[in-house]
Amino acid sequence: MSTDRYTSPLSERYASREMQYIFSQDMKFRTWRKLWIALAETEKELGLNITQEQIDELKAHADDINYDVARAREKEVRHDVMSHVYAYGVQCPKAKGIIHLGATSCYVGDNTDIIVMTEALKLVQKKLVNVIAELSRFADKYKDQPTLAFTHFQPAQPTTVGKRATLWTQEFMMDLEDLEYVLDTIKLLGSKGTTGTQASFLELFDGDQETIDKIDPMIAAKMGFKECYPVSGQTYSRKVDTRVVNVLAGIAASAHKMSNDIRLLQHLKEVEEPFEKSQIGSSAMAYKRNPMRSERIASLSRYVMVDALNPAITSATQWFERTLDDSANKRLSVPEGFLAIDGILDLCLNVVDGLVVYPKVIEKHMMAELPFMATENIMMDAVKAGGDRQELHERIRELSMEAGKNVKVEGKDNNLLELIAADPAFNLTLEELQKTMDPKKYVGRAKEQTETFVSKIVKPVLDAHKEMLGMTAEINV
Repeated sequence: MSTDRYTSPLSERYASREMQYIFSQDMKFRTWRKLWIALAETEKELGLNITQEQIDELKAHADDINYDVARAREKEVRHDVMSHVYAYGVQCPKAKGIIHLGATSCYVGDNTDIIVMTEALKLVQKKLVNVIAELSRFADKYKDQPTLAFTHFQPAQPTTVGKRATLWTQEFMMDLEDLEYVLDTIKLLGSKGTTGTQASFLELFDGDQETIDKIDPMIAAKMGFKECYPVSGQTYSRKVDTRVVNVLAGIAASAHKMSNDIRLLQHLKEVEEPFEKSQIGSSAMAYKRNPMRSERIASLSRYVMVDALNPAITSATQWFERTLDDSANKRLSVPEGFLAIDGILDLCLNVVDGLVVYPKVIEKHMMAELPFMATENIMMDAVKAGGDRQELHERIRELSMEAGKNVKVEGKDNNLLELIAADPAFNLTLEELQKTMDPKKYVGRAKEQTETFVSKIVKPVLDAHKEMLGMTAEINV
């Protein structure tokens, strides 16, 4: 670890080694060489004077990149692609003359960006599927644990702990749909030349249009893609980067929402994120158990959501067939968006896997508010006992205000039931009223909705991705 210069916390603290490799120099330049091999093979198969010996030489040095030669050359020529063409040629003297034949810099640069983003999306997909799986297990486990629901963060009609978790899960499911759409429709640039017209190939193949039409599909197949974008300038449309990073921003928004809920629940002492035996919550207050992982999810998520502006603005400001004001921005915004979302999903997996639920605290909060929520049922029972609905409604309103004042102003327990029992208008005993205080009577179809959602909506998706399941997350700090 370097201590005398800036290092990114994304690589030092948050992102996994697997995601870091995808955006590494090795991945980038080995992919460049694979693309040069694919181009040479395609050109050979379509009739250009390229030998198998040259192809074999290129393949023999596909992975052992001579970085020192490339760096020294780049200092001279100030061009990264031509520096690596030169370095590859030093290792492959027989093939030197056919490396990058007919291509422009974006052939390796842009195609590699697409390949790297595709591999990164696959890793995000895998982690997202595992977060969904863990959340669905949690939802199913607590599907019939009544808890106060909140609207405006004010106590509202009860739900269950599991039903609330389905709300988090459903948002991640939407993100998975978006991710898989982008993954299924992403294409390579192919080899289209300086302004996207393939003019260089007209020269190489003596104007043979039918042969030139085969180049892009053959390169795509060799690189594991279904097809290339049908038209382009020198680059693939920067709209592609926008679509990709928007997916990451969507995941970040879902993670942020969940982490906020968990932080609020931890304040209420109803739910708590994992807290390790030797973990320190505060340097001053030794008793504290801060929701630091959920806070980190929120923090990184805000970064990714804002980061989505970068590709959108870059896409909007490209001039004609290309400008180079995209390059420096892309080198930062796309990798860092992926590295951050990778860290976010690891944190989500870690937090959900170890979430602690405190039913006694949940019940205490529930019972403090339940008399207010039971008033409609109490009123109906009183009407059955001969009362007037309109008069009873007004009396319940007045008694609720009195009980609320006792709680808020006097700091006393909620005595609404006692006040109703003492009012002859209701003709109900305290014992009869207390029988209505079963929280499960007030959660509606929360349990059934959770069961249906987990079995009918989530399970088919998990079954379709079962080869991805079983991940655990390692948190660095």
